Amino acid sequence: MASKTSKILSRAVALSLLFLPLVSGCSISYKFNGGSIDYTRLKSIVIADVNNRAPIVYPPFAVNFTEGLKDFYTRRTRLDLVPRGGDLELECTITGYELTPMAVKEDNFAERTLFVVTVRVRYVNHDNSKESFERSFRAQRDFDRSTPFSSVQDALLEEITEDLIKQIYNATIENW
Repeated sequence: MASKTSKILSRAVALSLLFLPLVSGCSISYKFNGGSIDYTRLKSIVIADVNNRAPIVYPPFAVNFTEGLKDFYTRRTRLDLVPRGGDLELECTITGYELTPMAVKEDNFAERTLFVVTVRVRYVNHDNSKESFERSFRAQRDFDRSTPFSSVQDALLEEITEDLIKQIYNATIENW
């Protein structure tokens, strides 16, 4: 009985050794951060100060958005943030900052107000110009009409900023 078990065991080991090179030659990888960056070719990024060209200007927003972008990219990539001459360039302009009534009731008053921010992005990849683009991104949140906008503006902007930065990052680095 011991020799039969020994034969089965030695065959299993032999088969394992036979298939090991086949299995070890294959690999699957998926990156959640810095997904499509070839760090042998791309080393730096320029993130310009965000311009605010919206009809309504909330002064701290452009500065906070700029800092949020820089922080997001430096935490998720190994790219060096440089003031000029980067392999990648990112320029953002706030073009929309709007409040719109929504869910109008029969008394012609809106129950909710929609807050929408639009950012125009110019992205340049000096290594691969096919990946360069210029386009707009939007994010929005709504709030109850009985709530004064000034009391929810900062909290809504924080959520909207996070959403916009993720959209921009996914379009530039993740190529989504």
